[in-house]
Amino acid sequence: MTGSKLSAAPQPPVLAAVCGLCCSACTFYIGTHEDPARLERLAPGLGVGAEDLLCDGCRSERRLFYCNNCHMFACALERGYASCGECPECPCPELEAFIEARPHRADIRRDLARIAEIGSHAWMAEAAVRHSCPECGTLNSAYDLMCRKCGRDPSSPYVEEHRAIIIALRG
Repeated sequence: MTGSKLSAAPQPPVLAAVCGLCCSACTFYIGTHEDPARLERLAPGLGVGAEDLLCDGCRSERRLFYCNNCHMFACALERGYASCGECPECPCPELEAFIEARPHRADIRRDLARIAEIGSHAWMAEAAVRHSCPECGTLNSAYDLMCRKCGRDPSSPYVEEHRAIIIALRG
C-alpha cells in the first residue's frame, strides 16, 4: 500500500515526511503551529531569524531551510514515490547517512516499512502516540526530554526509548 493513492474522502495533510520522519513531532513544526517562542529561542543558535524557521511540513510550500533542498524529497518526487520506503533501493546511501546523523532519525527504517504497510495516515496516528506525553497527551519533539505542557519526564515513549542518545547529542 502506498500513501500516494487518492481517495474520495478528504484527508488531513500528510505530515509523514518522504524520509519517514514525523513532521508534527518536529521542533520547528511545533514552533510554527503552537509555540512561536520556541523558534525565537532556536533562531540565534542557527544564525537566522525566527521567520526563517517557519515550517508546515515536508510536503508543504513553507518548509524549513534544511528541508528546502532535500535530495530525498526530490528523488522521491522524480521517481513518483510518496516516500523513500516505496523505492526498491531503500535504504540508499544518502538515506543511511541521514539516519545516522541525528538521534531523532533512529527509527526511520522501521517507520518507512510501517508506512508502506499501513499507509501514511495510519502511521501518523501511531507516531503521534509514540511522540505524545502519556500523562497529558501533548505532542512533543524528539528532543523534549520533559513534556512541554505538564513537565512529565520523559515526555514521550520515543524519548524514553532514545533518552541516552538524545542526552549525548545535547552534550
